[in-house]
Amino acid sequence: MSAVLELDGVSRVFGGLRAVDGVTLTVGSGITALIGPNGAGKTTLFNLMSGLLPVSAGRIRFRGQDITGLSAHRRARLGMARTLQIKQVFAGLTVLDNAWIAARQRHRPLDPFRRASRDRVTRAAAEEALDAMGLLPLAAREAGSLAYGDVALLEIAMALATRPALLLLDEPVCGMSPAETERTVARIRAVSATTDVLIVEHDMDVVFGLADRVIVLAEGRVLADGPPAAIARNPQVREAYLGEEDAA
Repeated sequence: MSAVLELDGVSRVFGGLRAVDGVTLTVGSGITALIGPNGAGKTTLFNLMSGLLPVSAGRIRFRGQDITGLSAHRRARLGMARTLQIKQVFAGLTVLDNAWIAARQRHRPLDPFRRASRDRVTRAAAEEALDAMGLLPLAAREAGSLAYGDVALLEIAMALATRPALLLLDEPVCGMSPAETERTVARIRAVSATTDVLIVEHDMDVVFGLADRVIVLAEGRVLADGPPAAIARNPQVREAYLGEEDAA
């Protein structure tokens, strides 16, 4: 399995707190889930991967290129896209406009000498992403009028509009109803056929039903790494994260 993302001894220190402690891992094809108890360092590690935080030590490579010192913006230009736990869309613009803006920034940065209305490449990328998330019929709707589940799908569509090699999803089903969760999981699974996906998620039913591989983080270190069935049986994982009680 070829690795799209590689971390080698990555650490992040905040004062006296070592939030991420010498993490070495690779992310390859399919869907990889990153889980762990509260305070395990998942969000910090995600921020280090995407460039929102600089590493204190270690190296990060993306598609074979060292990106350790690159900004989040430059990583996005190389093909890494990320969504946030708190959904962020342009509420006053249409669904299509939201996806178009994302696609434009990745493929054709705004050019004052080029009429946006003639940019068929960008529009095609935007419509393709909306279609992947089932939102194309809502393209003319104002984003602020969407149901919560559709807002979450729109944010994923905006990330997909950049046509990334790796899609990082931060709690993609957080706050969703069961029906919205089921629909979103199905869309993510379909996307993974052509785009590698890394998710941070607290819903264990989603994780073990969706992921091809699960990485467990505890106290800033990798505790376990493997297929979902093996992770579910791992006694260290069950004790640290899944809350298994000691036998009487």
